[in-house]
Order: sequence, then structure tokens, then C-alpha cells
Amino acid sequence: MSMTLPHFADAESFRAFRSATSRWLPIALDIARSHELDAGSPHVFATGTNLVVGLADKLILKIFPPLLRAQFLSERASLTQLAGRLSLPIPEIVAEGTRDGWPYIIITRLAGTLGSEVWPSLPEDQRERLLRQIGETIAAVQRAPLGELAHIEPRWDAFMRSQMQGCRARHARLGLAPKFLAGLDDFLRDAAKLIPMDAPPVILIGEYIPENFLLACNDGQWSLKGLFDFGDVLAGWRDYDLLGPSAFMAAGRPGRVKSLLEGFGYAKLDFELKRRLMALMLLHRASDLNRHICIAGWQDKANDLAELQDLIWPG
Repeated sequence: MSMTLPHFADAESFRAFRSATSRWLPIALDIARSHELDAGSPHVFATGTNLVVGLADKLILKIFPPLLRAQFLSERASLTQLAGRLSLPIPEIVAEGTRDGWPYIIITRLAGTLGSEVWPSLPEDQRERLLRQIGETIAAVQRAPLGELAHIEPRWDAFMRSQMQGCRARHARLGLAPKFLAGLDDFLRDAAKLIPMDAPPVILIGEYIPENFLLACNDGQWSLKGLFDFGDVLAGWRDYDLLGPSAFMAAGRPGRVKSLLEGFGYAKLDFELKRRLMALMLLHRASDLNRHICIAGWQDKANDLAELQDLIWPG
């Protein structure tokens, strides 16, 4: 068996390689042993973008293909910059290096239960409580200085303009209903005014969703216990990070929306904020409204984008 990581010209070839665990797990374990780390009881994480394996329940090894080197740079810079600056635990860097042109990072494994395993069964008051904590966490991350992340690509203004240019084609391709596509040009015209392009940037994680945080239960109360996955970090306008919890967790419930925004620092939800959030949701790098808005039957409850923004952010 080859102990060399191959070169891939496209993401599809890499995904096929990632799914064939037997082709790369021995290399991952060899990397761990090269750092004199315990490679026993490995656990392969099947989901995610890169090659990820747990080592002895204490560490995580993430190996990035060269075509996703930007994610490695983002993860390393984010963990370095946020170390010691949050009350919420994040992974610590144990080792890093390169194997056959593939960068890798070894980080500590956080304790807790994956948010996606707990969130669906939580009572409403605990969901609101957690969303307030998520809002507070987003604000805390954004108070941290940028450091190396000030130079991360793409730059916010270039990123937003690129997203605006491709927005209509993207949502048409993803099957957004014509009644919503009809109002898209108006939103794109407003977006340039509503979304600050040159305001002082902050750290944007991009995906505050249940799959990327850990929870712990104490006396029947669930709380945030850890935050991980920093491979898609940007530096830009602060409201961008409200989109993940708004779409995947708040689900148009007034109490949840209020808790999230108050935790973040917004005391008032006015028309301008709603419209800016709707514009940003349409422009998010992973935007796919049909898959990501977790409100049952929302396509039939709104006749256009203006009604949709009131459905997602009521109040």
C-alpha cells in the first residue's frame, strides 16, 4: 500500500479518495506517530470536507488536500488568534506540518455532545437560552482582534461583489421559486447600500450551526460547551454570522429570534436590519434557501422576499 498522499486536480476526485478510508488512514496514523502521539483507537469522521480522524479520544488530526489549503490557513490562523480570548473552549493546536504537499493540523478534542444530536429534542425555553448564548459567543469572537486574519482571502468587499454578481444564477440553478426570484434584483440593488463594504471588519466564522458546536447538560440545563471548525473564516461585516443560527435554529420563532439578537447585542429588530439580514442570507457563500430555511412550509407562507424576511425574523 502506498504511503504517499496523491495529487488531485478536482474536488470530486478528492471526495472519492476521502470516502475510501483504507487508502489514507494508514498515512494519517503514520503522521500521528511521527509526532510521537498515540495513534491507537482511531475514529474516522465520515462527514466534513477534509480527512479527519480522532486519535485516542484526545486529539483530532485534520489533513487538507492542497486544493483546500485556504481552509488550513483559516483554521490555523483562527485557532491561534482566538486562543485564550473566549470563555467558551475551542481546540488547541498540538502540532502541524505538511505531508506530500498536504498541510495538516493536530488539535485537542473538546468534551461535550454534538449540538445536532441534542437540538431537535430540546424544549423551547432551552432552545431560546442556547440561542442567546450563541449570540453572545458570536459577539465575543467578533471582539477579538483580527491578527493574521486581517489578510485572509477573499477580502470582504471583493467577496460581496462576487456574490452579488453570481446571486441570481446561483438561486435559479438551486431551484428557488419564481415568486422569490422576481424580487431578487431589488434586494441586490439595496444590498450595496445596506451591507457595509468598508466598515472595520471582524472575525466571521460563517457557520454557527448545531454541527459545529458542543453542548453539556448540568442539572437539566443544556449550555454551550465548545466551538470548533474554523475552516471557512472570513473578515467582514458582523451581521453575516447571524445567518446560520437564524436559518437552522431560530426557525422563525419570535422568542428564539429575540434571544439570538439580544445575545448578539441588538435590542431592536427593525425593517432595515431584517432587509440586510435577508440580503446577506441570499449572498452567503453556502446560500441555498430551499435546503437551509428550517420553517415548515415556508415556501407557501410567503409570497415574495419581503414576506419571507418577516417570516424568518418576526417582530
